[in-house]
Amino acid sequence: MLRSLSIRDIVLIDALDLELRPGLNVLTGETGAGKSILLDALGLALGAKGRGEMVRPGAAEGSVTAVFDLAPGHPARALLAEAGFEADDELVLRRVAAADGRLRAFVNDRRASGAALAALGEALVEVHGQHDDRGLLNAAGHRALLDAFAGCEAERAACRAAWAAWRDAAAALETARAAATEAARDEDFLRHAVAELTAFAPEAGEDARLDAERRRMQAAERIRSEVARAAEEIGPTGAEGALADAARRLDRAAAAAEGALDGALAALERAMTELGEAQAGVEAALDLLAYDPLALERAEERLFALRALARKHQAAPDDLPALTEALAARLAAIDGGAEGLAALSAAVEAADADYAAAAATLTAARRAAAARLDAGVAAELAPLKMERAVFRTEIAADAPGPDGADRVAFTVAPNPGAPAGPIGRIASGGELSRFLLALKVRLAARQEGLTLIFDEIDRGVGGATADAVGRRLARLAEDAQVLVVTHSPQVAARGAHHWRILKQIEGAATRTRVLPLSPREREEEIARMLAGETVTAAAKSAAAALLAG
Repeated sequence: MLRSLSIRDIVLIDALDLELRPGLNVLTGETGAGKSILLDALGLALGAKGRGEMVRPGAAEGSVTAVFDLAPGHPARALLAEAGFEADDELVLRRVAAADGRLRAFVNDRRASGAALAALGEALVEVHGQHDDRGLLNAAGHRALLDAFAGCEAERAACRAAWAAWRDAAAALETARAAATEAARDEDFLRHAVAELTAFAPEAGEDARLDAERRRMQAAERIRSEVARAAEEIGPTGAEGALADAARRLDRAAAAAEGALDGALAALERAMTELGEAQAGVEAALDLLAYDPLALERAEERLFALRALARKHQAAPDDLPALTEALAARLAAIDGGAEGLAALSAAVEAADADYAAAAATLTAARRAAAARLDAGVAAELAPLKMERAVFRTEIAADAPGPDGADRVAFTVAPNPGAPAGPIGRIASGGELSRFLLALKVRLAARQEGLTLIFDEIDRGVGGATADAVGRRLARLAEDAQVLVVTHSPQVAARGAHHWRILKQIEGAATRTRVLPLSPREREEEIARMLAGETVTAAAKSAAAALLAG
């Protein structure tokens, strides 16, 4: 609900603070007093395009501040959260216009974009009049308005879920078909590669193991001949034999040497012992260095083949086992692809059938609501002296989408036998005003927390018809805040709160003022609207009767 409006230095308004209330708020005044300025200023705060000439002459800048009370579930709260603003119970929108045409926007005293301000404005206030091209006259929004009236949130949610399921199933089928097509192009390569890799059977870590074996056997090949020659030189035909011969000779001579050779014999014995240990170590080394030349050849062949296969497939040798599995899976997809595609196609058909059923249910709900809306609008048109006019909600087939497959348009035929057409093109000014009011009264029954502005929607009607307009505006205001700019005394008399807009000349300056009216002042204003410049006793009596009625 719009709680207050503060205007500074906008056109003819130097300073204005307007406190608004729930219910029907009426603004009246002479033609040219500045009612349009007031609405233009509010539009500026709600994100409408501004211009430099809106700033009051002599002022550097003008500003408009609109303060709203937000109900807990108001749609503006989601917009605030999406834009990164805190959503409190109070929302302050401010727009500053400089004389050079520059505009600045603020939401809760934080800078905001003009687009964010406009989005909030659309969620907060609906403006209706004879030139309304954003609300009821815009056919693009008629389906959403009908859905709100129908209260078919559950049916629409089911339709959206079914659409999402169909879209996911269709995307999965398309992906599978693309994969199958790509795989089919590579089928010959895959069969050859899988056969080759499977026959070779590469193992993880095989490259490092084969390389280590190869290097070990190559090293053994290089040094074993040297170790074997050393074994011969140490053995019985070499050093070991020479020491044995020396020991035998010294042993024979030892008896005659009377102990002179004992030390030499002991040392020689120790040397032979050490030499025996060396011989054993060399023989053990020969055993370790033993290798099969054929094994070396096989290891080298396997290693070279493994690395060649890795280069062929542009992969690391250790990645070949995983590559084998991946290529085999692609080949299996080709071999079993027909079954998989058939299953996915069946899933798409099932999802399409589910969506068609959900869309049909939503269409049925819309058609039932359209019949109720048409009957309701017809009931409203009769007191508005348009009992012969026909309002119809047309529902036609449209391209399927998340919100169903319906195109909705509000059409009218003002006179019997006349062709029906879009409400904005068929109805005349006065007729259009009454059509819009009748339609809004019915649509608003499903909406809460609205602030509605009707700009001279009663133009061109008077008497009983104007009284019917006033009654409907008052009824509409029972569940919404309504602001109406009117020249009709019958409408003004239905207001719960009344302001008079007047133009005052103060010296060389012209000012627009907005004055709240007391009950006595209301009677005088309505009498003026009835009688004109000269307010008669009869006019005052008639005004009192209107206010009492």
